[in-house]
Amino acid sequence: MRDVPAPPQARQDAPKAASSSTLPAAPGNAPAASPMARLRVGSILRLGTLNDRAEALYVCTDPLVLTNRARINTLVMGARLPTIYNSREYVETGGLMSYGPNWLDRWKRTAEIVDKILRGTKPADIPVEQPTKFDLVINLTTAKVLGFAVPAPLLAIADEVIE
Repeated sequence: MRDVPAPPQARQDAPKAASSSTLPAAPGNAPAASPMARLRVGSILRLGTLNDRAEALYVCTDPLVLTNRARINTLVMGARLPTIYNSREYVETGGLMSYGPNWLDRWKRTAEIVDKILRGTKPADIPVEQPTKFDLVINLTTAKVLGFAVPAPLLAIADEVIE
């Protein structure tokens, strides 16, 4: 496997976004998947060097990363990094929290659009939609293991709390 640089736009946007935060960005390149779709998650996170520079971690969703979510969570827990994802599946396997689109809602909207097309509506006449329903999921078990106190107001607005 070889390291593949992040897309140019992502490499430019990440430091800009981090500069508006109090947390530093720790850029890194994820290895490309082999033809057999193997992924060395340990080299993605590079937690040996990341955990002395980072106070938290955001993991972007990708099919290969999603497949290896349990391994990622194990490595993150070993580094004791609070981690946020944009998909609830990570939290269900031990991640701290996620905030992202409600995929069931997106799939229902997709089915409705397909139905419109099958009934004769031209695809060009259907407006592009952005997600309108988002889910906040928090795993209190993981928070306790990390020694992280989740603020009560955050728990109050969570769509799901895993205990």
